[in-house]
Amino acid sequence: MHHMIEVAIPSFRYEESDLERGYTVFKVEVLMSGRKHIVEKRYSEFHALHKKLKKSIKTPEMPSKHVRNWVPKVLEQRRHGLEAYLQAILNENEELPKIFLDFLNIRHLPALPKVESCSSIDDCDYEEFSKLSHQPVLLFLRDPFILPTATDDSPNVVIEGVLHGIYYPYLQLR
Repeated sequence: MHHMIEVAIPSFRYEESDLERGYTVFKVEVLMSGRKHIVEKRYSEFHALHKKLKKSIKTPEMPSKHVRNWVPKVLEQRRHGLEAYLQAILNENEELPKIFLDFLNIRHLPALPKVESCSSIDDCDYEEFSKLSHQPVLLFLRDPFILPTATDDSPNVVIEGVLHGIYYPYLQLR
């Protein structure tokens, strides 16, 4: 897979809800440059994605909308179909549309360093070369800093202050 992104839908679960009929949530695993994250999506979200994607790319077949969505066998087929759908989009598109990346919660595509266009380093313009070889190393999808729970009630002012300075410099401290 040339995108260095892999997707799978290993499982789904049924959500009961007081506000609406129960629905199924599909667990989408996204593996990218050795890191894995999970997004959970309902079928209706896949369907909305499909409608938007159709405008910009040739889309694969989407598993049928009208099924009895509480029959396990049917759900398993749908899971398989949605997984194949995502994989087909990855395989068939050089450029992945932003809506697709957003859907998978991918903020930065892993860039392939384009160094192979130089036959040797000497032929390279050094500035170009350094531009190409720098890539973001870390990507946090969630805040990596979780405040430690203080045993007493006073907040940890140092950590809070530092985090505040880094992440929310424009907010007033309470």
